[in-house]
Amino acid sequence: MNSDKIDKVSFLGPKGTFSHEAASYISDNLISYCSISEVMQSVVSNECIKGIVPIENSIEGPVNLTLDALIHDFDLNIVGEIIIPINHNLLAPYGVNIEDIKEVYSHSQALAQCRYYLEKHNMNPNYTVSTAEAARKVSEGGKSYYGAIGTLKAAEIYGLNVIDKNIQEKSNNQTRFVVLSKESTLTTGHDKTSIAFSLFEDCPGGLYEILGVFAKNNINLSKVESRPSKEGLGHYVFFVDFEGHQSDDSIKVILDTLKSKTSFIKILGSYPIFNSVDNVIDNFN
Repeated sequence: MNSDKIDKVSFLGPKGTFSHEAASYISDNLISYCSISEVMQSVVSNECIKGIVPIENSIEGPVNLTLDALIHDFDLNIVGEIIIPINHNLLAPYGVNIEDIKEVYSHSQALAQCRYYLEKHNMNPNYTVSTAEAARKVSEGGKSYYGAIGTLKAAEIYGLNVIDKNIQEKSNNQTRFVVLSKESTLTTGHDKTSIAFSLFEDCPGGLYEILGVFAKNNINLSKVESRPSKEGLGHYVFFVDFEGHQSDDSIKVILDTLKSKTSFIKILGSYPIFNSVDNVIDNFN
């Protein structure tokens, strides 16, 4: 392995996206990829030592591509999490005023989260593959009536003026990113563990029984959700996040119990619980 590649961190690009912002908190040596699976593959192939991908948004819900890839396609460990606020901004070339803007470009989720703002200002939404691509298009488009919804980082990269800040409807919009690695983490005393599992067929009350194992051992659950297992209707994979590290004696007992009560179980990783960006910087530097 080349030594100049070992500290590279991959993220879902291009530059100027929220993924880029999240990745910048743990490394300055970043490389962007066009898809979540390519980010993960870059870690598997040792092109990058870590990768960062979105896993859920407080408004839009889980990122199903990430969940499915972690279950079906890649054996990687979650070694960290980063939660950042999603603040959308109206960007345009310098000299363009808000009343000039008629066409606004951005990712579909950003446009949806700013729908009322666009309607209020009689602006037409136009889809792009990312907020950063929208900023690039507007910066190179040369149209005085073009605007973009994007990050402050995108405005800086593509030389755009920030016309208006925080134009999203919901003020509590956040996205959770996970840091992926081929390695695992040591316990810090303030960790969480993510697992995925499937139940045996024809098992009434199976999920209730599984959740009861955590309750009986006084382990707090922070997330429970399901995804189709891709094995037919009625078959699901359940994702659970809970407090504790897989190396803790109490968690080992729980995981051993779950193995006997599930048809499939996969430990996705144990990692420090996010409490601030500064904490993330300290963990990875």
